[in-house]
Amino acid sequence: MRLGLTGDVMLGRKVDEYQQSRRPERVWGSVRDRLRALDGLFVNLECVLSTRGQQWTRTNRPFHFRADPDWAVPALTDAGVDFASLANNHTLDFEEVALRDTLDALDGADIAHAGAGESADGACGPAVVTIDGVSVAVVAFTDNTPEYAAGPDSSGVAHLEMDMSDSDRAVVTRALDRARERDPDLLAASLHWGPNMVAIPDERYRRFGRWLIEEGVDLVHGHSAHVFQGIERHDGGLILYDCGDFVDDYAVDRELRNDRSFLFELGVTDAGDVASVTLHPVEIDRCAVHEADGSVAAWCRETMRERSEPFGTADEYERAGEALRLAL
Repeated sequence: MRLGLTGDVMLGRKVDEYQQSRRPERVWGSVRDRLRALDGLFVNLECVLSTRGQQWTRTNRPFHFRADPDWAVPALTDAGVDFASLANNHTLDFEEVALRDTLDALDGADIAHAGAGESADGACGPAVVTIDGVSVAVVAFTDNTPEYAAGPDSSGVAHLEMDMSDSDRAVVTRALDRARERDPDLLAASLHWGPNMVAIPDERYRRFGRWLIEEGVDLVHGHSAHVFQGIERHDGGLILYDCGDFVDDYAVDRELRNDRSFLFELGVTDAGDVASVTLHPVEIDRCAVHEADGSVAAWCRETMRERSEPFGTADEYERAGEALRLAL
């Protein structure tokens, strides 16, 4: 089974404006065929799907992201998105009504989701997706924007400090126990963690990611930094510290190149074991994602090797056309 993972999919603001005058599938640019050829696709949805609600003003929030579900939902289904993480710092940008619209839109499109809900219990609950006979359970958390945290009786995101505190570990252990009750073949954690524009994750996040693997998580799917970070193998599990940005309208840092990343394609066995990860270089242009080649792809490959150096995988990538491949 080939399972694709991406970083942030932000369909609001200028992306939403572009899409009002082009077909939904155009947001996937030249990557569309590769996305549709996958057996499964998991993303971090960095916006709400709604035309309702007011911008969050209870605390200072400089950016607010939402996309019109009339085109955004068909775009997600066209690409074959099976799961969307909602544990991030934009899920309440247009308050609770837009979050409810997002949950309804994803449910209506049969796209599984985790990381946000009508209560903390709902936000921390797992999503389970079965792809080609392989069941994948996903829990999702974020340490961003604590004011968006769901409460016992209030909507929001599954929020953690990710500081290895007793309270955080208790919340995660309960979430993982609930996921394991579904007897999945593969257990994943989708995490929107850490600050923006950081190429190497802090030791705090490295400890948390490794702890998750030691607790039985097979795959950590990281995002938040807007730039891709290195990959680590730990105790039989795989940590993608940050998958970067996949679609957005953000200003580009000419050194860190937040407009460049990868489509991360996992090779998963029938038993749910991750056997390999192939990194297909991509680049954002005119609010759409495109396959990268030539010098751009070379930059992506070399930068991934550099950013993987702290994790001992830098020399283990093999060239596969324009892509990189890491066997596990």
